[in-house]
Amino acid sequence: MNSVGVLPGPRRPFVRFGLLVTGKSEATFLPKFFRSVSETERCSFEVIRRIDQLSPKSPKNKLRMVGTDKEIPPKDTTNIGLTARRFLSSESRFVILIDDLEAKRAGEIREVFDRYRTAMDTVLSPKDRRRASVHFLVNMLEAYYFADSQAVNRVLGTAIEDHPGDVETIRNPKSDLKKLVQKFHEIEHGRRIVGALRMRHVLSRKDTCASLRTMFAWICKAAEEPVSDTYRLRDGRYSEVTRDQIAALTP
Repeated sequence: MNSVGVLPGPRRPFVRFGLLVTGKSEATFLPKFFRSVSETERCSFEVIRRIDQLSPKSPKNKLRMVGTDKEIPPKDTTNIGLTARRFLSSESRFVILIDDLEAKRAGEIREVFDRYRTAMDTVLSPKDRRRASVHFLVNMLEAYYFADSQAVNRVLGTAIEDHPGDVETIRNPKSDLKKLVQKFHEIEHGRRIVGALRMRHVLSRKDTCASLRTMFAWICKAAEEPVSDTYRLRDGRYSEVTRDQIAALTP
């Protein structure tokens, strides 16, 4: 009992998020991208496997999963489904598969999403499926650098301002960074920029970053963080493709 005579509520368990990522940068330093969530010291993020980026069209060689009417390529089973299942073998764990959605694949987002989800859903139990999700960085991780010019200027010595529109519409942000600084290095500079990014600022505009906001909303719900105005989760735009996974978290 505390000093005012009120019994404390149940203690929330520590939550671990395992990341399946498709990019070299993401495999190197993506956990830092979520530090504004993990700074509560109630959750952590770790890369559990780097996987190949999948196309909507799966190969002809498939296996039928026992007890289901679905077929899945063996590689998808091993790299995605079984990796997720192993990580989810303990309670208070969640898996997030994160892929870049370059402009050339934007028209296939539903098909790409479905292939990743199938790779997990045909292997995971119904109970564990809700603890796994698929999300996209649009068009790639570097897009979000342009939503926080302060971080970019600090690392690259530039003098840019925040992108005036939705950074998820920038076709090739990595190329744009190299135009600003010819010697821009995806890993060396990227690690430092991600370490300086203010995610609350990146997601401070309700009409931008729908895909990223959906991922943060899923994470916050999984970690049982109180609903607040952080990241504009109350009134901001969400991805029409990935948002249903948030509601699926409810048992």
